[in-house]
Amino acid sequence: MKKRGNKMKKFLTTLVSVVLVGAMSFSLAGCNKSTTDGSNGGGDGKLIKVGIINNDPNESGYRTANDNDMKKTFTAENGYDAKFTYSLKNEEQIAAAQKYVQDGVDYLLISAAGTSGWDSVLQDAKNAGIKVILFDRTIDADESLYEASIVSDMAKEGQTAVDWLASQGLSEYNIIHIQGVMGSSAQIGRSGALDTKVAAEANWNIITQQTGNWSAEEAQQIVQAQIDAGKKFNVIYAENDDMAKGAVQALDKAGISHGVGKDVIIIGFDCNKWALQELLAGNWNYDGQCNPFQASYIDDIIKNGAKQKTVIMEEKGFDASKITQADVDQYGI
Repeated sequence: MKKRGNKMKKFLTTLVSVVLVGAMSFSLAGCNKSTTDGSNGGGDGKLIKVGIINNDPNESGYRTANDNDMKKTFTAENGYDAKFTYSLKNEEQIAAAQKYVQDGVDYLLISAAGTSGWDSVLQDAKNAGIKVILFDRTIDADESLYEASIVSDMAKEGQTAVDWLASQGLSEYNIIHIQGVMGSSAQIGRSGALDTKVAAEANWNIITQQTGNWSAEEAQQIVQAQIDAGKKFNVIYAENDDMAKGAVQALDKAGISHGVGKDVIIIGFDCNKWALQELLAGNWNYDGQCNPFQASYIDDIIKNGAKQKTVIMEEKGFDASKITQADVDQYGI
C-alpha cells in the first residue's frame, strides 16, 4: 500500500508540473505576440504600415529638418512600421510609390520632386484602399486621389519676397535669379512671382535665370560666371538658403559688398538658423520662411481622420533691418 501511495504522489506532482509549464508557455506566447504586434498602432494592435517618399535629406538644411521631423514621428513606439525612400527625381519617386502600393502599405506619404505624372500611381493606391497624404509640396492631381495635403504655399512665399523687394524702391532692379530644381512646386511658386513682376515693370531686369538645383556650389558657379562676364547686378534672388550662400561666396571672392546698405541685395528662402544669423549680421537682406515641421499634422490625420483637405503651413518673411535674436532662436531650423 505504501509503494502504491508513493506512486500516486509522484503522478500527481508530475501532472501539476505539466499543467503549470503549459500555463506559463501560453502566457509567454501571449506576451510575445503583444510585443511583436505593438500597442500604439491600429485598433487591432498592429503597427500602421507607412511608405514615406521624400527628397534627398542632403538637398538642403530645410530637407534635413523635414526628414528628421518625419523620422522622430513615424516610429514603432508611436505605432508605425515606416519605410523611407529618397530621390530628387520624379520618375524614381513614382516607381517607389508603385512598389509601396504592391507591398500593401496602409498609408503613402509623398513630398513630390515634380508636380506632374502622379495620377496613375495615386489611382492604383486608391484602388488598393491605400490612403495618400501629400506633405511639403503640392502636385497636379485630382483631389479625390489623396486624403489630405500638408503643404507650404510656395506662390505666397514668392509673392511675399517680391513684394518686399519692390518696397526697397530701387531705381533699377538688375537681378541674378537662381532657381531650384525645375518643375518642383517650390521652384514654380518662387519663380512665378518674380517672373510676373519682371514682365510688368520696365525697370526690373533679369541678368540671368538658371537653376542651381538647390546647390551652393552650382549657385556659386552661376554668379561667378556673371562676374567674369562683367555683368552689372544689384540683386541676387536665390530660391533657397544654400544657393544664396553659394552666391555670396562668389561675391566675397570678387570683393563685391552685399547686405544692408551694400552693393547687392541678397534674398534666400527656408530660414535655416545660420541664414537668419546672416540677416541679423546685415550680410543678407531677406529670408522667406518655409516650415518643415509637418509630421505632427500627418500623425493626427492618420490617427484621428482628416479634418480638412488642405493644411497650409503658417510662414513669414524676415527683413534684416527688423529681425531679432529671438526670431533667429524661434524660427531658425
